[in-house]
Amino acid sequence: MTLSPSTILIVDDEPGNLAIMREILADRYTLVFARNGSETLAAVAKHSPALVLLDVGLPDISGYELCRQIKMRDTSQAIQVIFVSGNIGTAHEAAGFDAGGIDYLSKPVSPPIVRARVNAHLSQVRATALEQSYRDAILMLGHAGHYNDTDTGSHIWRMAAYAGALARGCGWNEEQCTRLELAAPMHDTGKLGIPEAILRKPGPLDAEEWVVMRTHPQIGHDILCKSKAPVFQLAAEISLRHHEKWDGSGYPGGLSGTSIPESARIIALADVFDALSMKRPYKAPWPIDRIVAHIRDGSEAHFDPAVVKVFSTVLPELLDIQACWKDSDDAEQSRQVFAT
Repeated sequence: MTLSPSTILIVDDEPGNLAIMREILADRYTLVFARNGSETLAAVAKHSPALVLLDVGLPDISGYELCRQIKMRDTSQAIQVIFVSGNIGTAHEAAGFDAGGIDYLSKPVSPPIVRARVNAHLSQVRATALEQSYRDAILMLGHAGHYNDTDTGSHIWRMAAYAGALARGCGWNEEQCTRLELAAPMHDTGKLGIPEAILRKPGPLDAEEWVVMRTHPQIGHDILCKSKAPVFQLAAEISLRHHEKWDGSGYPGGLSGTSIPESARIIALADVFDALSMKRPYKAPWPIDRIVAHIRDGSEAHFDPAVVKVFSTVLPELLDIQACWKDSDDAEQSRQVFAT
């Protein structure tokens, strides 16, 4: 169900109460009205309101039961319900919240309070919808970056989980880790600009092909930096710098040490860890002991030594993540990652 973010359904069997709500809210929102349970369910299906102001004492059904039915039919769980009732007291409010309501207003209503509560809850609805749009975009860009690649689709989601675990080990707070996990799947967005013949070549690239391949960090950055949203700004940073190396031998900028953003240093290790674990047309998956040795040998050359140290500490968690993905359906798990 796609919500109409400024549409409010007002449910009350008393015409006078509907008129009061119209006077309070009509200048700011699109209003739809219903007088009983059947009209309410029909209006929900037709208009997809973001918010329902629901009377408790309806002629054909309890408002509490009607709220439960609305919630059952709203598969997205996005419609918010505020009860508006003359029944005052803790027990009535508790019943409303138990039925799935998010607020409880008492009659006679106060116009300033109604406007304030409605505005607050609709702001939350809009914020939730915006966040979901970001997640949808991330999901699409993540897949798009590997559309013509030989990587399996699960690579970007596993790698994002590895990056989150490494970031926590590096002392990032939970909000920062979540943002990194959302940004990480877009690290190879720039591969959209690389010819399929190069991406799908069943073997090592030659010198000319590497020149082309090494343009993908800049391409990805140029795409992702168009958004001012923090998650896409972080993704642009990661896209541009995830092939830089601690000793300065990476690309595209030849940055070294801490001049490389920490986000990119974390992604670099997570990306290599997962890539070596994967079967590719030109190689079998490496055993874990060989991967660990390779990463430790790359400390102070390819990888930030501090991140390598964290890698050794959180390795059991990384292996748990790896096992979780092996035992699940890749497409379904990626949908679950970005569902909330």
